[in-house]
Amino acid sequence: MHDADYYKNLGFKSGLEIHQRLATAHKLFCSCDPNLAEEEEIGKVERVQRAVAGELGLVDVSTSFESGKNRKFVYNSFRDATCLVDTDEEPPHNLNSEALETAMLLAQTFGCGVPDEIEVMRKGVVDGSDPSGFQRTMQVGYNGHLELNKKKIPIPSIFLEEESSGIVSQDENTVTYNTDRLGIPLIEIDTDPVLATPQEVKEVAFKIGMLLRLTGKVQRGIGSIRQDVNLSIANGVRVELKGFQELDVVDKIIENEVERQINLLKLRDELQSKKAQVGSAVDVTDVFASTASKVIKENLRGEGSVYGARLKGFAGIVGFEINPNRRLGSEISDYAKVSGIRGIIHSDEDLEKYAISKKEVIELENRLGLVEGDAFMLVSGQSGAAKEAIERAIWRAKMAIKELPLETRAVDSKNMTSRFLRPLPGGSRLYPETDAMPIEVDKKKLSSLKKMVPNIEKTSRNLKKDIGNAQLAEQMQKSPQLQLYNTIVEKSKADPKFVAAFLLEKMKDMRRSGIEVGAIPEDVLIYIFEGYANGVVTKNAVEEIVKALPKGLDEVDKIVSAKKLEKISGANLRKLVDGMHEKDKGALIKKIMSKYRLNIDGEELNSLLK
Repeated sequence: MHDADYYKNLGFKSGLEIHQRLATAHKLFCSCDPNLAEEEEIGKVERVQRAVAGELGLVDVSTSFESGKNRKFVYNSFRDATCLVDTDEEPPHNLNSEALETAMLLAQTFGCGVPDEIEVMRKGVVDGSDPSGFQRTMQVGYNGHLELNKKKIPIPSIFLEEESSGIVSQDENTVTYNTDRLGIPLIEIDTDPVLATPQEVKEVAFKIGMLLRLTGKVQRGIGSIRQDVNLSIANGVRVELKGFQELDVVDKIIENEVERQINLLKLRDELQSKKAQVGSAVDVTDVFASTASKVIKENLRGEGSVYGARLKGFAGIVGFEINPNRRLGSEISDYAKVSGIRGIIHSDEDLEKYAISKKEVIELENRLGLVEGDAFMLVSGQSGAAKEAIERAIWRAKMAIKELPLETRAVDSKNMTSRFLRPLPGGSRLYPETDAMPIEVDKKKLSSLKKMVPNIEKTSRNLKKDIGNAQLAEQMQKSPQLQLYNTIVEKSKADPKFVAAFLLEKMKDMRRSGIEVGAIPEDVLIYIFEGYANGVVTKNAVEEIVKALPKGLDEVDKIVSAKKLEKISGANLRKLVDGMHEKDKGALIKKIMSKYRLNIDGEELNSLLK
């Protein structure tokens, strides 16, 4: 990890976009259930999409790029979670007033101004995530700020918008989405690019997330909040890293992105010093007519083709590692993959692993006109896709000589890196939503919301008082589980310290061991802790129930009965102790707890033995 001076000298700048689903009774522009469907889909809709001009009469580069993929989109519909509004077969209903109120509360939380009249806009989206080809969005706050370590972080805008569809599967021609997620109210909070280090980005994301949860108005669980990071360094370009869900790795991925840009700039300078060039696409299908390469042979079935391109001066550079397990060749390959092929093969790789013979390599080098110091790249696939893929790869290779491209990149949390997703969008995607009326802001309502703005210091004091452990209280305040903790304690009346420790420690351990505790409904967890609070089960039994629990509430009692987890207490506990006929207290406790650990509360047993 580098210090602040290191990033200052690099000219590092970064800003955040936080996307958080709101907890409301229905979706943003219809009355559908705003929770993910658990039942099977009841229908499908198929669409193709194309880019259109925004309000300025220009077609945005990102929407044009996505439209050029020529893919078909399939949308799964659900009985309670989908309607004709979602599939753009019916105009939007009235705006969800509950979502608007929450959005204005958040605008007040960050000290934002709120427009007198809120205008609904359409944002062009043709990656298939919305059947309509656009997302409805509206600005609800402007010129706000967040304070962190005595530094004021400007928040220029807050938006209320629709959540996108959730991707189910995809191949080179078709992408399938579930529309149950589509249209759930979503808040977007943007910061100015004034964040000076990866660690500061992480801290700001944590604080914004904490303030969102303190309102008690947001959804919980994996996927309900996402962070996008915009960053640049001097001589580099602005890049958007999209799709952070685990804040623990934000700083490391940003560090690797900075390293990626530094290395790409070094390679650019080296390529320029070598007067590197990129040749045109050449059809070399006949070179591989009798190839033993399974990869190429498979791609040549039907109307398959192989294209190659000369990379003058690129020898040893295409294979240069710019990030862990990523090379310049990986960057070029990402662009080729957009056309539906598996990637490129290049001469800096071990070609024997592809079973490409030396004879084929020599013939290929002659065909492309290679000399010492040159490299080549190959693309194979169905003729149209292969030709398009090599052209995209050539464009990216040329950019390696010239400059870094403006990109939106998908985060890979496992490898702490990112990959090319699409060109960075501009400002040409927006145009007015003609099917939704402008909303006049209720000034009295806005003023009353100021009293509901969450107070971090007050929350901290209350948590320390209720939990009785300063360290545990601090962890809970920063945790995504805070809202769940508050709900469980309020409704179950269970011991706050036990609830906090269970959510932060036990459930974390279970999640790491592969148990999907995040899928357990809130009302089920409340029911379990009510059982503990009412003396039905012990602390140890709570863990056993959660481990064994499916999603249904009616299964809890079955688990308690089947595993014999009922609590032994009061007169029954005294009867059990008397029946042991053991005079030594230590031996008695060991004997009882070894057999009834899940049924007996240790504190009650100690109290009885005194």
